[in-house]
Amino acid sequence: MNLMTQLLNDEAGFVVSAELVLISTITVLGLVAGLSELSAAINQELEDVASAFGSINQSYRYSGVNGHFGSRAGSGFDDSADFCDGEADIVPVAPRNEN
Repeated sequence: MNLMTQLLNDEAGFVVSAELVLISTITVLGLVAGLSELSAAINQELEDVASAFGSINQSYRYSGVNGHFGSRAGSGFDDSADFCDGEADIVPVAPRNEN
């Protein structure tokens, strides 16, 4: 019974627990803000990579060949710009009301 009374009245660990809760809360808030910025940066870099792939020149061309006993005609292909080939095609818009 004496041990139970001592444990009930012991408040030595209370300050340490409150400090740990405060430190944990600040850490979690910092992680949320940091991960939000990281997400935005990764999305921007991936859009840059997608724009780079979209702007690759896919055309090819070779000239015809003429020799003594034959000839070979040339060939060609030109890639025209697609709808979303420009940089920064994904633009955030402000939220609107449903009305």
